Amino acid sequence: MGKRPGLLYEAQQRLDGLMALGQSRAHAKARARLLGTYHWPFSDGKIHAYTTRTTYQNIVMRFLCWCRATHGIKRLHEIDQCADTLVSAYLHLHVQEGYSPWTLSTTRSALRLFFGSPTLASEVALPARHREAIRRSRTPFLHQKRPRYMSAEAWQNLLAFLGATGLRRHEARALRVGQIERQPDGHVVLAHVHGKGGKLRQVPVLPEQETTVLRLIEGRRGEEKVFPRLPKHLDIHAYRRQYAQALYQSLSGRPLPLSQGRLPRGILDEEAVLVVSRALGHNRRDVVLTSYLR
Repeated sequence: MGKRPGLLYEAQQRLDGLMALGQSRAHAKARARLLGTYHWPFSDGKIHAYTTRTTYQNIVMRFLCWCRATHGIKRLHEIDQCADTLVSAYLHLHVQEGYSPWTLSTTRSALRLFFGSPTLASEVALPARHREAIRRSRTPFLHQKRPRYMSAEAWQNLLAFLGATGLRRHEARALRVGQIERQPDGHVVLAHVHGKGGKLRQVPVLPEQETTVLRLIEGRRGEEKVFPRLPKHLDIHAYRRQYAQALYQSLSGRPLPLSQGRLPRGILDEEAVLVVSRALGHNRRDVVLTSYLR
C-alpha cells in the first residue's frame, strides 16, 4: 500500500486543479450576468493568474499549518468537514491580532475559493475598509539602499522607468525591449503588457518621461528584458501611485482630488480617471480613486 499524500501536498494538488490560466475572468463575469448568477464580489471559483496563485497559496498553507499545529488535524478531508468552524476561528484570531481589513478580506477570499464555499465564515464581522486606514505606499520611497548588484545609474534608471510607466512588479520583470514602441503620433507606449488574469493592455508612458524610457532601449535587441533583475524589497506600488497621479494631472490639467471628505460634483475629470484606470490595468473607478489618486 502506497504512502498517502501529506496535507500540504494535497492542498497543492487542489490548487493546481483551480488554475485557469488563459481563461478570461471578464468572460466568466459576462456569462454570469447573462445567466443572472452574477453577484458582488464575483468569483468563478478559478485562479486566473500566477500572482493570485502565489498569494492564495501562501494564505492556504499558513492556514493549514495553523490547523495542524493548533488542532492536530493532518488530513485535508478532515479540515473540509469543519472548514467553516476552523476558518471562522482563524479569522477571529487575526482580527484580534490587528491584521489590516485588506489582509483579512484577502485571507477569507482565498480560503473561500480553496474550500469552494462563497459563504465560508460569513458570521465573522471583518473591519470595514476605509481609505484613511491605507498605509501601503503612502510615503515616498527614500530610505531603501541600492542593491549591491545594481549600479547607481541602473538604479536611477529603474526608478525613473517605474514612475513613468506604473507597471506592476511581474509586468516590469517580464517586459521586453520590443514592447516599448513609438506610435505614429509620437507618443511612446508599452504594448501587449500582460496584467492580472492574463489581460492585455497598452500602457502610455508619461509624456515628460518618454525620452528617458527610449534612452533605456537604444541599441538593444527586442527580445531582451528591459530589466533582467528587480530589487526584492522595492515598493513598486509607490511608483504606480506616483504614475497614476502624474498621468491624471497631465490628462485633465486639474489638481488631484482632496484626500479626505466627499468629492464635490464635477470636480473630477471622469474621462481622465477612466484612462488612468485602464493604464493601471484595473478598469475600476473606485480602486483608482481610493488607492491611487487620493
